[in-house]
Amino acid sequence: MKRSFWYGIGALLLAGPVQAQSLTGVWQGVEADTGEPDAYWPAVLRLQKSKGSTLFGVLYQEVGDRPGISVTFQMQGTRTATGLRLEHGRKLNETGRTRFSYWCDGAIAFTYDAKLEKLTGHATYRPEGDCDAGTFTFYRIKLKSAATVRAGVESNVRVSGRNVLWYADADLKQPLATGNTYRTKLNKTTTFYLTQGYYPTSQSPVVPITIKVTGTAPKAVPAPPLPRPAPPLPDTQRLAPTPPVTPKPVVLPTVLFRVGTAELLPESSPALDQLAAELKARPALKLRVSGHADRVGEPEKNQVLSEQRAEAVKDYLVKAGIAAERISTIGYGDARPLYPSPDARNRRVEVEEVK
Repeated sequence: MKRSFWYGIGALLLAGPVQAQSLTGVWQGVEADTGEPDAYWPAVLRLQKSKGSTLFGVLYQEVGDRPGISVTFQMQGTRTATGLRLEHGRKLNETGRTRFSYWCDGAIAFTYDAKLEKLTGHATYRPEGDCDAGTFTFYRIKLKSAATVRAGVESNVRVSGRNVLWYADADLKQPLATGNTYRTKLNKTTTFYLTQGYYPTSQSPVVPITIKVTGTAPKAVPAPPLPRPAPPLPDTQRLAPTPPVTPKPVVLPTVLFRVGTAELLPESSPALDQLAAELKARPALKLRVSGHADRVGEPEKNQVLSEQRAEAVKDYLVKAGIAAERISTIGYGDARPLYPSPDARNRRVEVEEVK
């Protein structure tokens, strides 16, 4: 951990296996409880094998809300009955250094929770300035369900980790789901790319999880033919279309956002363009847009995110030519899910007519 007259920081990146249970892989978490109110240090821990009972690795950490201030330490240590013990070694890299700042170093004793894939570490630092102690909490993504599934059969792919985000590509541009379980039907061997939203840093890893598929998918039973549509009514007899905006909240199911952000996805445009056209056709109509979030992550952050999503929809409509005073917004955070979390459909917006 790094301390100064105004702030502190600490770090952790690499180490080795612990007794019978391998601890290799990448861990992500945070250091807190250093005696500095509201201070925290996001961290990444990478574990590697070493010869015999000794361990080695690298330690990385950033100051919370100040990613430009970071440190990387070389680490070494030994296995213990409940986890591992690491000691700070040579400093490999440091950013944001000032003549008033310094880094705490010493030893960190970790305990391992195999069920949660969690490491809890208690640091004891060498006496320097206000260096004293700190607590580390790390999680790693690891496959917890079967690595092989049958083709064409719905399966639950389950992993460990905290605030897990699933993607179809390594560039993280195709979000799939959130949470520790993803229910899917696979027809071929597939690799998913996962990250953790738990105190991410510039060093946070993308973890590939590959699910092998065996057998062949069962043949689909053809659906019965749809009835032929009735011929259209003459123009003088056609019914007026039902307006999409009513006094009761209406969900816009195709208005979607990138995971953990208020960025609208391109497929949101048709529904929002239709909504703008409705508002232009009904100049007296006033609208309330409510934003919602899934129950993944911290409730406080979800509240802010839901408000930002409602504002994003309002901004789109204003750019489409709708007066801003006709649109009000509100965010409900994760307090009103429509489906059991995690479910992407809970990350939604609703619109309703207001007087």
